[in-house]
Amino acid sequence: MKFKSDFLKEINKRGFIYQASDLEGLDKLMSRKKITAYIGFDITSDSLHIGSLVQLMLLKWLNNYDHKTIALVGGGTTLVGDPSGKDASRKIMTLKEISNNTKKIKTTFNQFIDLSRDGSIINNYTWLSRLNYIEFLRDFGSKLTLNKMLTYESVKNRLDRQQPLTFLEFNYMLLQAYDFYYLKKNYDCVLQLGGSDQWGNIINGIDLIKKILNQKAYALTSPLITNSDGSKMGKTAKGAIWLDKEKLSNYEFYQFWRNINDEDVVRFLKLFTELELYEIEKLSKLKGKEVNEAKKILAFEVTKISRGIKSANQAKEIADNIFVNNSLDNRMPLYEIKNSEIKKSKFSILDAIEKLKLSKSRSETKRLIKSKGIKINDEIFESQDFSLRNYAKISEIKISVGKKNIGILKIK
Repeated sequence: MKFKSDFLKEINKRGFIYQASDLEGLDKLMSRKKITAYIGFDITSDSLHIGSLVQLMLLKWLNNYDHKTIALVGGGTTLVGDPSGKDASRKIMTLKEISNNTKKIKTTFNQFIDLSRDGSIINNYTWLSRLNYIEFLRDFGSKLTLNKMLTYESVKNRLDRQQPLTFLEFNYMLLQAYDFYYLKKNYDCVLQLGGSDQWGNIINGIDLIKKILNQKAYALTSPLITNSDGSKMGKTAKGAIWLDKEKLSNYEFYQFWRNINDEDVVRFLKLFTELELYEIEKLSKLKGKEVNEAKKILAFEVTKISRGIKSANQAKEIADNIFVNNSLDNRMPLYEIKNSEIKKSKFSILDAIEKLKLSKSRSETKRLIKSKGIKINDEIFESQDFSLRNYAKISEIKISVGKKNIGILKIK
């Protein structure tokens, strides 16, 4: 399909479009006028991770093309929990936990949408907390059928695996549909975007808007992003790749992107940066070791968008110090230990790597030592008793686990 809307042209070329309810109608509308669109975000943690990055980039592109954007914070729906793509019920959270998470996550939204230029952050707790349950069921629950809800993949998959789906969670679909209805009625929001697992929830909202307001609304979902090997993007041995620098250092965030598979570089440049497509096309022609230059650009650009230019420069500087200048940098993962603890062999290489969080387990560390995968000051560590006594007189040592994970042990 040939698009007229600049926004749809952009996101289509970059690989953001998976499903849409009426793409032709949406294109006509967006080429004719500026619209209001929203994406909902769960706030089950005090930070978003890179699993939310596709949706945040969609908000950014909407903002770039002067459409009104709403980042909807699920203060109300998080009390229920979205069953989509989950094998088990989520832990029920308190209002205090949700409130604290909301405050912290707003910092991330500010990186992606310009609140001074038609961007806004809204919490659905504002209206969901005021609902009268009996009236809500009568006026809105009567408009959506269980027959249709049971056909959605998010529900079918859960039931096919014989995993419990509580009535509380089932209500989530109705509440999300109501969110879309509320935003259409009060903000003239005509488009909801989300991940492919949200398709059923979004379609329910469109149905509700049509049946109650007799108005048209649109759905657009993006594909689930996986690595080229099929693994879920953003999950590592050390845990989630958080967008908040308080939960993951700028250097570690940068290095995640620096170390992705060669096959993923071009796709991720399109999805997670604002580089012009012709520039990405040039980078796609790099082969062999030259691909590392494209990875450096990807790492810098994603860090800049997610955390700001200052954070990107800091991360690049640390990486250059380690890998280009071959020097230590005290902004790397660091742990301090007393000289006496090492001399008495109370603190081993296993302890050091565990404290620096460079490996997922002590058994993996032992396996890496056996296969010569761990270095101290760029020399292979081979001590069978795991002792660090030979390094007790050195004030700082660099510990490398494989090629990617590096930390500093300071010996006082």
